[in-house]
Amino acid sequence: MNTIRTKNGLLSLDKPVIMGILNVTEDSFYDGGRYTNQDSICRRASQILDEGGDIIDIGAVSTRPGAKDLSEEEEIRRIQDAVGLVRDQFPKAVISVDTWRASVAQTAIDSGADIINDVSGGTFDPDMIPTISRLQVPYILMHTPAKPDTMQQHTEYKDILAEMLQFFGQQLEKLHQVHVHDIILDPGFGFGKTLEQNYFVLQNMDAFKVFDLPILVGISRKSMIYKLLETTPDNALNGTTVVNTLALMKGAAILRVHDVREAVETRKIVGMI
Repeated sequence: MNTIRTKNGLLSLDKPVIMGILNVTEDSFYDGGRYTNQDSICRRASQILDEGGDIIDIGAVSTRPGAKDLSEEEEIRRIQDAVGLVRDQFPKAVISVDTWRASVAQTAIDSGADIINDVSGGTFDPDMIPTISRLQVPYILMHTPAKPDTMQQHTEYKDILAEMLQFFGQQLEKLHQVHVHDIILDPGFGFGKTLEQNYFVLQNMDAFKVFDLPILVGISRKSMIYKLLETTPDNALNGTTVVNTLALMKGAAILRVHDVREAVETRKIVGMI
């Protein structure tokens, strides 16, 4: 699949796509509380686009390890307001929404979003896959063994790659049965995986090519970087660039990042070789 279908036409995947993160949350691990009013949301969306971002990914619920659920009503309110605002101010932008709730996915698309980015891969809400089928929008299918509040208690695998491949195979079969075909895979770095497991999955990303689908990598400033380097998320940009470089060389089609300009530069350099 070399394109993603959106309301504004086709988004090419002939070169890697940069997805800029816009968290309208209070408690995200790196940028929580930075973008919670109209002015700051618009400034962040503008920054993503000005620095060369291809997609704006809006999330209203933190999915950091140990994060607590936000109420459905509050998530809907935040997404409706943020997506509507970004769509109004940037009518040609490609917008994805990070949610595992079908009701929020419906609200997001109704408010002007193009893509649904589901950290649960359709496993937390039984209505998600039927909703994506009805909406007929691109869907990002991520691997995780459990919800964020308990996922780091579920890191024991007999064979992590085999179990991830089985997970993707099962969920893809469900999606194909209801005629969803515009699908992107996300290995879910940091979701129910130890530091060592994250790097093992990165090293073996070729295994996911069996599905012949684009792969999204979201490792920006995560603990697999800052814990290894014995630093903090604030000081993990250099490590993030290194791992993004490795991900691109392993075939990542989309990088989900906080630091768009640096990711665009990484893509340009990797593209030369």
